Amino acid sequence: MSNRSNNTLVTEFILLGFPELCHLQGLLFGLFLIIYVVTVLENLVIVGTISASRQLHIPMYFFLANLSVLETLYTTVTVPKLLAGLLAGAKTISFSGCLTQLFLFLSLGSSECFLLSTMACDRYLAICRPLHYPAIMDSKLCLHLALSAWLGGFLASFVSTALISRLRFCGPNALNHFFCDISPLLQLSCTDTTAIEMLDFVAALAVLATSLIVTSVSYVHIIATVLRIPGGAGRRKAFSTCASHLVVVLIFYTTTTFMYARPHAISSFDLNKLVSVIYSVVTPLLNPIIYCLRNRDIREAFTKFLQPLRFP
Repeated sequence: MSNRSNNTLVTEFILLGFPELCHLQGLLFGLFLIIYVVTVLENLVIVGTISASRQLHIPMYFFLANLSVLETLYTTVTVPKLLAGLLAGAKTISFSGCLTQLFLFLSLGSSECFLLSTMACDRYLAICRPLHYPAIMDSKLCLHLALSAWLGGFLASFVSTALISRLRFCGPNALNHFFCDISPLLQLSCTDTTAIEMLDFVAALAVLATSLIVTSVSYVHIIATVLRIPGGAGRRKAFSTCASHLVVVLIFYTTTTFMYARPHAISSFDLNKLVSVIYSVVTPLLNPIIYCLRNRDIREAFTKFLQPLRFP
C-alpha cells in the first residue's frame, strides 16, 4: 500500500470496456452504433413531432419532450466514447474528462428520476383532479417543474463529484468499465473512500426515495380513481394515458436502484457493466418505442408531420 501511495498521481485513466469480449469488438461496435443512432433519431422524432403539432402542446407531451432531450444527452455522455474505444482503441480519458463524464452521467440520471416523478404528478392531476387540472398545470408551472427537475439532478450530483475529485489516484489507472462510474473509480483510489461511499449511498437513496415515493403515491391515487370509474372501457381509456409511463418507471427504478442504492463499491464488475448497458444504452432505446407504440396522438401527429414531406 505504501509503494502504491508513493507512485506518481494518475492524470488519465484507461477504460477497459469489455476485454472479455475482445474477439467481438467489431460486432459490439456495430451493435452499439446502431443502438445509438436509432436512440438519437427516435428521440429527435418525438421532440420534432411534439414541437410541430399544436394538439400536442399540453403538459404531458411537454414533459415527454423534456424526457426525450434528457435521454439523448444521457446516452451521448457514454456511448460515443465507448464507440471510439471499440473502433480506434482510444480508451484513455483524462482525469478531468473522467470527472466531467461522471458528473454529467449522475446529474442526468438524477434529473430523469425527478422528471419521471413530475410526469407521475401530472398524470395524477389529469386523472384524479380533471376539473382543476387546466387551472393548476398551466404553462408557467410546467416550465418551473421541468427546470426544477433538471436543476435538482445537477445539484444532487455536485457534492459527490466534488469529493471524488479530491481523492488521490496513485495507480493502477485501468478502469474496469466502459465509462467513468462511481464504483470502479472508488476501487482505484489510494485513499480511504468509506465516507464518500456512504455519502454517495445517502445521496442516491435520497434522490431515488424522494422520486419513488412521489411516483408511488401518485399511482396509488390513480389506480384507486380508475377502479371507481364505471365500465371496463372507461377504466382502460383512463389507465392507457399513464400505462407507458408506468412501464418506463419500473424499468428505470429497478436498474438504478440495483446499481446505486448500495453502501459499498460493487465488486462484481461483469454484473456492473451488464446492468450499466441496460440502463445507459438499452433503456433510452426502448423508452421512445414504449411511449410511441401505445400513444395514438403521437402516431397521428407524426403521420401528419410527414405528409408535406411525401412526394406527390
